[in-house]
Amino acid sequence: MSQAPTSTLASLSPLHPQGGEGRVRGAAAQRPSNSLALSDAAHPHPNPLPQAGEGAKQAQVGGKSASPAIKSKVTSPSAEAIREKGWWKAHQWLVLRRASQLSILALFLLGPLAGVWVVKGNLSSSLTLNTLPLTDPFLLAQVIAARHWPETAALLGGSIVIAFYALIGGRVFCSWVCPVNMVTDGASWLRRRFNITTGRAPKRELRFWILGAVLLMSAATGMVVWEAVNPVSLMHRALIFGGVVAWGGVAAVFLFDLLIAPRGWCGHVCPMGAAYHLIGSKSLLRVSAQHSSQCNDCADCYAVCPEPHIIPIPLKGKAGALPVIATADCTNCGRCIDVCSKDVFVFTHRFDTRRN
Repeated sequence: MSQAPTSTLASLSPLHPQGGEGRVRGAAAQRPSNSLALSDAAHPHPNPLPQAGEGAKQAQVGGKSASPAIKSKVTSPSAEAIREKGWWKAHQWLVLRRASQLSILALFLLGPLAGVWVVKGNLSSSLTLNTLPLTDPFLLAQVIAARHWPETAALLGGSIVIAFYALIGGRVFCSWVCPVNMVTDGASWLRRRFNITTGRAPKRELRFWILGAVLLMSAATGMVVWEAVNPVSLMHRALIFGGVVAWGGVAAVFLFDLLIAPRGWCGHVCPMGAAYHLIGSKSLLRVSAQHSSQCNDCADCYAVCPEPHIIPIPLKGKAGALPVIATADCTNCGRCIDVCSKDVFVFTHRFDTRRN
């Protein structure tokens, strides 16, 4: 996605970096004077929003004077949605995601822990009911790079996974299946809760460089390199066998997101996420800011979105900008739908250009 010039960004987003300081769109007519601001934990933007005590500053958006700088940090972005829609509507997609992640994890653990073998293997390679093979495409790519020809079942499993995520969005794996997402979401919640502002995420391109480096290392060594340090596999091992190394790998990801790089692992470092990003780049299922005219500039969607840079143009773009979030960076997690008290966002398909 091409970047809009700086002069245009003011009209695109309530989070407008200008002059090295985070600015905020005016929303005085729709928000009380004690409006909430985002912490950089929830919004890994290079320029954080004004801190409490900076009330003398005014945001300038499109040449108009905006509301006073926001006074407090967002610790509960869903609060307004709960008041307007009720608890379930403000959390439904989050609850469904957690149910999906925990159910999938439980199916893998039933065999080794209870002797009920519904699924054998792990998220890298599995066999369900002794019938359905599923193979992680990134693992398959490493096997081929290492000059080992996969078995037919592995190739079939990889093809099924690629077809599925190419349709519904590659990074749906990240938000609906991967158990490490619960770890990184926990770190993000703690950053918001305790106003932790340390660290800065690396460039998003890093994950693609790591993906390429892993494939080159597999080709050079003849080994499946990533599986030795893959946090997804380490989490499975930790839950089944325990061990300092396995739990240490999971803890490292948690501390990385908590203290070093806000939302850094999934969207900036993980090569599995990069692989699924490529697979789902043209997927059918998308989130759309279809009812953007109802937006009250509360910025709660920015607070909860793991990839907040994807929101401004669909939400606040110039006339003619499509409301569909077309970038493959979107994880289709649905949290923006949950926390929006005005129901601006909806799930739809990539060809739905309606904007109300």
